[in-house]
Amino acid sequence: MAVGSVQISGTGQLIELSRRLHAAGGPRLKQNFARRIRRAAEPLHNDMQQTIRTLPIDPEPRKPGSRGGKSPTTRPLRATIANAVRLSVRTSANPGARVWVDRSLLPSDLKFMPEGMNKRDGRIRHPTFGNKGRGGWVNSWTTPLWWEKTVQRHQPRMRAEVERVLGDVRRTIT
Repeated sequence: MAVGSVQISGTGQLIELSRRLHAAGGPRLKQNFARRIRRAAEPLHNDMQQTIRTLPIDPEPRKPGSRGGKSPTTRPLRATIANAVRLSVRTSANPGARVWVDRSLLPSDLKFMPEGMNKRDGRIRHPTFGNKGRGGWVNSWTTPLWWEKTVQRHQPRMRAEVERVLGDVRRTIT
């Protein structure tokens, strides 16, 4: 699964339940359903943001004779990406909850950084101080596949909660 989207959806039960909610015409019931699905996904959303904020990023050691210096930007990388993590709930066409990185909230030079930080080998290749010319690229290292690991930690709890919500709403409708 790529960084950018996690969904609790696709089950026939959610789609059938959405149809029944619509047929029952119960907006209060539909709002309750949406609120409880959101509540089931909020811990994942919060943990995803916290994981990004605390993600260790280790730079490659400097080569002998190379110069260093202060970063030309004061923008905090991890906080910027964490603030772009969003949660949405739908009860209509494709019912479920979705946690994703909203690229429109990221600066243009960071649009693909979440995917770059989630590689299998944990390597982040980036230009040094914006120097994209020859020799201006370096590696940094982070926890490999942090997005997937965070999602996997939450899956059993989320599945159980969604099943409970589905059962409660199904009993209300029938």
